[in-house]
Amino acid sequence: MNMTEEQRIQAAQNMTQNEKEMVMNEFSKQNSTVDENMSDTTAPADVKPLMGNFVDVGDGFHKVEGVAKVIDLADGRTFLRLENLKATNGPDLYVYLSADKDASDIVNLGRLKGNIGNQNYEIPAGTDLSKYNTVLIWCKAFSTLFGSAKLST
Repeated sequence: MNMTEEQRIQAAQNMTQNEKEMVMNEFSKQNSTVDENMSDTTAPADVKPLMGNFVDVGDGFHKVEGVAKVIDLADGRTFLRLENLKATNGPDLYVYLSADKDASDIVNLGRLKGNIGNQNYEIPAGTDLSKYNTVLIWCKAFSTLFGSAKLST
């Protein structure tokens, strides 16, 4: 049975806390490793002085570590690079640029490619990085923050 994203999120939100914990526990046992280079896209023009270290939420379960960097490419595109990422895996994980830690105002960069490794996400042209200066690893289905990195100089 194929569910739409909206149906999937609604089903997840209707789960009991115990059911959510069982799902999260099963996903946490699975790792997905990614190792993208910037040369997989094109040569970097420079690294912006925007970077931050991930901090997990401190609940002992949803863990994230690694570094987030903003990189400008010679062709004018801008990427968010996650380096040495190591996160607890979970269902429906996304990478957001956010104005805060509660994901109320976000730029969705897409699904997390893997919970371990180096990965790149293109930042849409015109994104105001002075406003959207917090990187979130967010479980969309359960509306749960796994960790964040505040981008600063």
